[in-house]
Amino acid sequence: MANYNFFQHKACEYFPCHQGADPETFSCLFCYCPLYALGDKCGGKFTYTENGIKDCSGCMRPHKRENYEGIQKQMMQIIELAKKK
Repeated sequence: MANYNFFQHKACEYFPCHQGADPETFSCLFCYCPLYALGDKCGGKFTYTENGIKDCSGCMRPHKRENYEGIQKQMMQIIELAKKK
């Protein structure tokens, strides 16, 4: 099993930061989701608030080891967003 695709910071005052998350399998590797900027194309479970803000509090996708490869595959989309045109 790879070690690069999982990290925990149990000393963090917010660990685990999602309500109902299993602390034994919760990964902090993507503390802030790198796919947030993809909006509705991120592939995660999210909602939008009344003000149109993306709310990812119900999403566990970046916090599960088995989703690491899928998130890495989507990083090219993030790179495209950040490119200077």
